[in-house]
Amino acid sequence: MIEICSKFSERLEAHSRRMINEDGLKAGLAFPTGCSLNNCAAHYTPNAGDTTVLQESDVCKIDFGVHVSGRLIDCAFTLHFDPKFDDLVNAVHEATNAGIREAGIDVRLCDIGETIEEVMSSHEVELNGRTYVVKPIRNLNGHSIGPYRIHAGKTVPIVKGGEQTKMEENEFYAIETFGSTGKGYVHDDMECSHYMKDYDLHSEHIPLRLARSKNLLNVINKNFRTLAFCRRWLDRLGETKYLMALKDLCDK
Repeated sequence: MIEICSKFSERLEAHSRRMINEDGLKAGLAFPTGCSLNNCAAHYTPNAGDTTVLQESDVCKIDFGVHVSGRLIDCAFTLHFDPKFDDLVNAVHEATNAGIREAGIDVRLCDIGETIEEVMSSHEVELNGRTYVVKPIRNLNGHSIGPYRIHAGKTVPIVKGGEQTKMEENEFYAIETFGSTGKGYVHDDMECSHYMKDYDLHSEHIPLRLARSKNLLNVINKNFRTLAFCRRWLDRLGETKYLMALKDLCDK
């Protein structure tokens, strides 16, 4: 995937940095550009050395965002080249728009999820002579967004039966939908590429024994605070030989 991330995603990130007038933690990228392929639903950006190349038959989810003074936007689109995936992409697009129309002050989050599932599941896609109902991925959700906090505590389900918590005035949300021709359930896999400090613990003192871990934490606090980041961004800052320290921070 380095072909798309080093060329497309790096260009996208560079363009976003210019447009937002990147200025440290005052304005910049909100999280690493996602380039999730095929059965990888989300939250993957290539690490250095990844040689995967985007193919004509691939379905690639591009996820990107910027922030100003910690106010984030979370945006995504699906990139595909084979028209056989048009119906799949259209199903998810229509479900997303239905969720946006349903959203509003005092709307129950579970009602948004039920609407999204109803619209998405009404679509079918034919692939290689077999017909599939488009299923929402039930353990992926939209979410509320807060200052310097991409996931601010509330989740917006994309299936019926979710919590009855309501949207409130002055809240910000990402309405995210994920459609699948598979089982509609994801699990962790592949090499980790996204990192982020635990927002609820970011102001607490965590004792660290390794000097390299302390130094890396200072770099993270200075450049990202509680925003998500990736190893490519540490590389860009000139950090080297940090994997052991990064693992130590994750373990803590």
